[in-house]
Amino acid sequence: MQATARARRLSGYPFPTRSPALSAGSASDDALEALFVPFAAGDLSWPNDGSVLMLRARDGFALRESRRPGWTVQQSFLPAADALARSGFEPVVDLPAGRFRVVTVLPTRQREESRALFAQAMARVAADGIVVASVPNAEGAKTAEGDLALLAGGVATLSKHKCRVFWTRPGATPAPALMDAWLALDAPLPIDDGRFVSRRGLFAWDRVDRASALLTGVMPADLAGRAADLGAGFGYLACTLIDRCPGIAAVDLYEAEARALEPARINVAAAVSRAGRDIATTVRWQDVTRGIDGGYDVIVSNPPFHQGRADDPSLGRAFIAAAAKGLNARGRFWMVANRHLAYEATLDACFATVRTVIEKDGFKVVEAKDPRR
Repeated sequence: MQATARARRLSGYPFPTRSPALSAGSASDDALEALFVPFAAGDLSWPNDGSVLMLRARDGFALRESRRPGWTVQQSFLPAADALARSGFEPVVDLPAGRFRVVTVLPTRQREESRALFAQAMARVAADGIVVASVPNAEGAKTAEGDLALLAGGVATLSKHKCRVFWTRPGATPAPALMDAWLALDAPLPIDDGRFVSRRGLFAWDRVDRASALLTGVMPADLAGRAADLGAGFGYLACTLIDRCPGIAAVDLYEAEARALEPARINVAAAVSRAGRDIATTVRWQDVTRGIDGGYDVIVSNPPFHQGRADDPSLGRAFIAAAAKGLNARGRFWMVANRHLAYEATLDACFATVRTVIEKDGFKVVEAKDPRR
């Protein structure tokens, strides 16, 4: 495992003055393919003992063709983890212990989350090992390369498939203070004047997003019984149900990103404490598009609508279908969505009664009842 003369350059990087979010490099097929180019080209080599850790690994042809026994693949987003499992991998959710001779990273959309990933990679690379990352040029590759160079004291890089692949020197040692600061970026932290706890990289991680606030602003206080929050994130909708609806007796939070589960548990426990009554709650690592439990009286949701950078209304439609199946005959579904997303046909197919409650600031809130069986 060595860098050869084919590595294009070594780069240092000045500390950035701003932290704009990166777009979804981890969802790019090109980034995954480019990740393997320096190994195929002979710039780098895979360790014979299988000592490889892949952070935010994702399934794809390049990974399946290059896999070796012993590799550890980590992924916290359940649909991506399921895809890896279907291809015969055994993905882990949490960061494993130990040291690895090669640690690969597919950085995410959020810059500070990616910095934490780089620090976590450096914390798990062996003394003679390397960290390798890949990002599309159009999705912040130069910024991400500079961040890893800053942490590791320089990187080698090459370009392929309109991406940059960059890697550390063997045995690179990060500055302890910067390492500690970037590792801390992954910790849950308070937002909204301390009312909630969130985590970098989650949807609208540092605020209550406008769509969810619009939904809770018109959500009636008479919602009661057993409730579910689909795509719960850090739990804002579920917590608001508990805060404002005294008839709510139980709430299940469904979320596909495992990194959101700890903040959601903290937030919903605080909401139950504020309510001062017994409310059964669960926080579940579950893909809503594969179905949910049944018998709910109330379901609320601000469903996702992106795959990578592109709109994908099929996600919201799957959430609507799951809600219809999860409600009891008299149950009520409250959702918010971007106004331009065409969910009306799916809502009409799944529910006998549908009304638009409000349209404002580019969003729409819908109440649906009488689920069709």
